[in-house]
Order: sequence, then C-alpha cells, then structure tokens
Amino acid sequence: MLLIFISSGLFLGWSLGANDAANVFGTAVGSRMIKFRTAAILCGVFIILGAVIQGSGTTDTLGALGSVSALAGSFTVALSAAITVYVMTRYTIPVSTSQAIVGAIIGWNFYSGNDTDWTVMRNIVGTWMAGPVMGAIFSVLLYLLVKIITNHWKIHLLRLDLMIKISLILVGAFGAYSLGANNIANVMGVFVPSISLNEINILDIFYLNGAQQLFLLGGVAIAVGVFTYSKRVMMQVGRNLFKLSSIASIVVVLAHSLVLFIFSSSWLRDFLLGLGLPAIPLVPVSSSQVIVGAIIGLGMLKGGRGVKYNVMGQMALGWVLTPLVTAFLCYFSLFFVENVFGQVVY
Repeated sequence: MLLIFISSGLFLGWSLGANDAANVFGTAVGSRMIKFRTAAILCGVFIILGAVIQGSGTTDTLGALGSVSALAGSFTVALSAAITVYVMTRYTIPVSTSQAIVGAIIGWNFYSGNDTDWTVMRNIVGTWMAGPVMGAIFSVLLYLLVKIITNHWKIHLLRLDLMIKISLILVGAFGAYSLGANNIANVMGVFVPSISLNEINILDIFYLNGAQQLFLLGGVAIAVGVFTYSKRVMMQVGRNLFKLSSIASIVVVLAHSLVLFIFSSSWLRDFLLGLGLPAIPLVPVSSSQVIVGAIIGLGMLKGGRGVKYNVMGQMALGWVLTPLVTAFLCYFSLFFVENVFGQVVY
C-alpha cells in the first residue's frame, strides 16, 4: 500500500528527470560535445548523490509552507504536480517542478483549511524572480572571466577541445548534484511528514534515515526520467533558445549549478549566520528559470540578436500557468479522492 501511495512521487520524479536534466546537460548535448548516453549516466548518478546527501534543507522549507500530514493527501499533491509537469514536457516546454509542487501544496492548504505561511511563500516566490537574474549575472561574469583567461593563455586547439569536454563533464556532474540536492524536495518532500521509516544502518558505516530513504527512491525515479525521456527537452534548451558555443555551454551550466547549490546548502547558510550575515533561504529553485536566465544573460551580452524570443514566450507562459493549473487540479483531485475513494486527505 505504501508503494501505491508514493507512486505519484515517483512519477513526479520521473517527470522532473525527463524535463530538468536538460538544464544540466542540455547545452552540452545540444552542442554535440557530449553524447546523450554519457550525459544521462552522469546526470543520474550525481542527482541521486545530491538528493541523499543534501536534500533535507529545501524539504524543510516546503514543510513550513504546508505540512501534508495524511498519506492520501501527499499522494494527491504529488500526482497533481506530476500530471502538470508531464503535460508540459509532452509539449517540450521546460517547466518548473518547484512551481508545480508549490501550487499543489497551496491547493491542499485551501482544501484542508490549513493556513499558508505567506512569509515562506514570499521567500519561494522571491527565488523564482531572483533565480533567473542570478543565473544571468553569474553567466555574464563567468563568461567574461573565461574569455580573459583564454585570451591570455594561447591554448592549442586539440588541447582546448579536450579541456572543454572535461569541463562540461565536471560542471555537468556538479549541476546534477545541485539539482538533486535542491529539487528532491519537490519529489518526496510532501511524503516526509506522513511516512515514518526505520533508519538503515549497515556495519555502522552507512546510515540512511527515513527521509533519506525517500530521497533515494525519488533520486532513482529522477534518474529513470533522465534516461527515458529527457533527450527532446535537452535539444529544446540546447539549440532552440540560443545557439551556444562550447565555452558558453560550460558557463551556462556552471552558473545554473551555482545558483541551485547556493539555495540548497545548509553549510553555506550556517557559515553566513556565523559571520552575522543574513542567511540564504533554503528554497527549491526553478531549475528551468535559472538555466534560461543564464542563457539569456549571454544572449544579451552579445547584443540580444540571437535570442529567440518566441521560445522565451512559450517558456514564460508555462511558468505562469504551472502553479495556477496545479493548484486547481490538486483542489478538485482531493475532493475526488476523499469523496469517491473514501481516503483521508488531511
């Protein structure tokens, strides 16, 4: 019965992998510097590592927005988000899983009469706006830095090609780790309050608490999504929005990865607090928005002539519709699950 209920979270994880892997390796695959199969293997492995090792911070934030305490409610919330993400993915529109799950939680709050923490909501919405801006700023600064380095040191073309491929692999692995750490909350965060699992302890060396076990399952589901359905969206991001050079691909992925890592790093938050500085909120960031912001930043740096604004418009429409559609879908789905199947949803 437990597997049946968490199946919606696994479906959402699959949808996230199918869609958001493009944000990590889409530019590399689209520029033909890395084969899709290689990218998929690296992406899957490091997503799982990031989810298990560093996924708790953003999960706590979603729990503060709305703690879905009933298992059937968690199932419905995750299913509503998954359906929305899947439909967007079918139309090759990079969509925000973060916005989908937040919209579903808001729908559950309205249905159950649970109070929404609007301070947390403002922090989340703030990152939706700050994410693309930070991605654009980081990509411009990194691109200018790389250009200075490459202009200063003349590198042989063959050696430069090898360095670019290695760099794409390294930043892609970092990006996949950051994606798993930041976005696993979107996949399994709603199940943490309603599922209690015993800790796994293997020879006093390897520990997995209940939440980490859910993160592991979610990470595997994301990896499966990467392998089975992400190639089309990778091409949409990597080729159709803005034509990227190999060096630009490295810069874009690294800028995206840094933003996701910053908003999921408990260590960085505690370090800033220790210095008496404002803490960075640990919030699930829209991976799609950040990567698009990074690409647009480079496009604007080069005069904006190569940016395809019609593709931008499609993506922006998806970002606006996603939370609204998911909230309504979740509200009516909860009514259906409670009254037709007789399940306790809150």
